[in-house]
Amino acid sequence: MNIGVSANKTEMLAIARAVAHEKSIDESIVIEAIEEAIEKAARSRYGAELDIRAKIDPQTGEMSLTRCTTVVEEVENEAQEMSLAEAKKIDKAAEIGTVFSEELPPIEFGRVASMTAKQVITQKVRDAERERQFEEYKDRVGEIINGIVKRVEYGNVFVDIGRAEGIIRRNDGIPRENLKNGDRVRAYIYDVRRETRGPQIFLSRAHPDFMAALFAQEVPEVYEGIIEIPAVARDPGSRAKIAVISNDGSIDPVGACVGMRGSRVQAVVSELAGEKIDIIPWNHDPATFIVNALQPAEVAKVVLDEDDQRIEVVVPDDQLSLAIGRRGQNVRLASQLTGWSIDILTEQEESERRQKEFAERTAIFMEALDVDEVIAQLLATEGFESVEELAYVDLGEIAIIEGFDDDTAVEIQTRAREHLDKVAAEQDAKRTELGVEDALLEIDGVDLAMAVKLGEAGVKSADDLAGYTPDDLRGWFETRDGERVREPGILEEFELSQEDAEMLILKARVAAGWISEEDLPQPEVEEAEEGGEEMDIDISDMDLDALEAEAAALGVDLDAPAEAEEERE
Repeated sequence: MNIGVSANKTEMLAIARAVAHEKSIDESIVIEAIEEAIEKAARSRYGAELDIRAKIDPQTGEMSLTRCTTVVEEVENEAQEMSLAEAKKIDKAAEIGTVFSEELPPIEFGRVASMTAKQVITQKVRDAERERQFEEYKDRVGEIINGIVKRVEYGNVFVDIGRAEGIIRRNDGIPRENLKNGDRVRAYIYDVRRETRGPQIFLSRAHPDFMAALFAQEVPEVYEGIIEIPAVARDPGSRAKIAVISNDGSIDPVGACVGMRGSRVQAVVSELAGEKIDIIPWNHDPATFIVNALQPAEVAKVVLDEDDQRIEVVVPDDQLSLAIGRRGQNVRLASQLTGWSIDILTEQEESERRQKEFAERTAIFMEALDVDEVIAQLLATEGFESVEELAYVDLGEIAIIEGFDDDTAVEIQTRAREHLDKVAAEQDAKRTELGVEDALLEIDGVDLAMAVKLGEAGVKSADDLAGYTPDDLRGWFETRDGERVREPGILEEFELSQEDAEMLILKARVAAGWISEEDLPQPEVEEAEEGGEEMDIDISDMDLDALEAEAAALGVDLDAPAEAEEERE
């Protein structure tokens, strides 16, 4: 935009309107830019220290140029300010804040002044245009937008989306999709940022929500909210899994998304350069959902670890390659879709693992109890998993094993307890050698085996333990190079739950004096309401000892006279 000496007031308004229309910004912004340019040119002529203001009438185009002087209590800039005493000489009604204006003659724009004015106006208009773009697109995150490819630079695709420009960065495009100048393209707006060089509108064709938005366009039930899409996992350009659930029992979510003869899903596949899509029925039960997500593979058995969001899936031997998929794609997408870590085993591998665990338990029982292999195998077969379990289980559960009697059960339990006492003595000696304080062992929940493990990790006092987090004790997962990796915790082998680890640390903080007992979470106790239901106690099959124990639990003294009992009530 050029401003010359010859430009009259009508031409100036026409220029302002044309620029405003072209850049889709308010006309007043362009006029303000012209005023600012004139002020800058006037200051270069009359003095940069002066407060010079230009005003253009938006209706007539009349321009006025004035020098302003403000009345202040203490003058700091004589070029722009005057004292109240001086102001009173000019106007007796003047007060602090009064502005005196002195009209200046119009200026002629020379070549340098014109260039300066042009730069000021151009910058002001550009800033206004950027602000307009940001305001227009900031609330459109999550929408699909149509555009035309303007240029491709180093794998980044710049798209003309109307009154702004968006960018599909290299990582946000579909691999092996070759977009060229002039191509029409649909993309998903996933971020709009205000930056110094203007608003950056980030587009994506690889974003999982792009697929969900495409289904909303192609499937009316999704658009209307009858069918929801809780999760999407994509390997852009290759394969994707999308979970769907219907809020209307009469509508099949999978069938609705597939469409008649696959017309709906095929429209999405075509837009995504042939990306294969598995439509999975979502389920509230994690095990069922994960089994569905591993389609088309068949699953024989699942074992869930809810604390670590991990699941072990057993599949028939001939289904292993199908469950894992090419380069692990099927199981990886299922894991992303469900949010669970998935371990896949064949039935043969699971059988071998069970046999290995059986052999390990048998060896432990043989060594700890000093028994032969047959007896150890019998104990392992009955489901006993540890020496601790044998030491404190009811004798009847051991004696009931075929070939065992009461004497055998007593002998096995005695040997189990002697073994535990021996191990405890060794662990206590090791704890002492590691320098673990007795106070750490006195914390409720810390046993000798834990104390030794903590000591080996350098945790030797309650104060040391108090500074740790539950993840330090239990372990945690990290994502490295796209893979979820397990970092072991200090007490990993003890399989503490999140709540147990938190409580252990809180009790250590109490022992260390960091907090008080009152700060610990209190268990919820349900108090019986007055006038509640009466409790029926059947004493027909109780012996006297059991009856007394039941009465003591209810706070009833069986030896008290009836009159005293009535008086107490």
